[in-house]
Formats: sequence, structure tokens, C-alpha cells
Amino acid sequence: MRTLNVSISDIEYNKFGLKEEKLTFTDFVDLVSKELTRQNLNKCLELADKYGISKMTMDEITNEVKAVRKNAKNRN
Repeated sequence: MRTLNVSISDIEYNKFGLKEEKLTFTDFVDLVSKELTRQNLNKCLELADKYGISKMTMDEITNEVKAVRKNAKNRN
């Protein structure tokens, strides 16, 4: 087995709620994956607000998707 050392700041250590100084690689990947997911969700929420999508109901979104699909079919 190999050992990989990663240095992080105290702020990052606390931000991720780490309790141990040693992690398995799987735990490290899970931690990074969760953070990337959180960042992507925040970006999606920003874009939804920017383009007014956050104010749409699910029915409005469904109707928009149906309209786009219908237009795509008509073009082929």
C-alpha cells in the first residue's frame, strides 16, 4: 500500500469537519465529491436565479421541456 500526503489549511480542516488526520482514499474521494456536488448545486441555484428559472413551477418547467422536445422533433 502507498501513502499519499495532502496538506490543507486549518480553515479547510474545520470546514470539512475532519476529526482524524488520516483518511482512507475512499473517504477522501467521498469528501471531495460532496464538496464538488455542493459547489455545483450552488452554481445551479445562481444560474436559476439569474435566468428566472427559480420562479417557475414544475408544471411550467415540464411544459417548457415538452415544447423544446416537440420543436426538436419537428426540425428532423
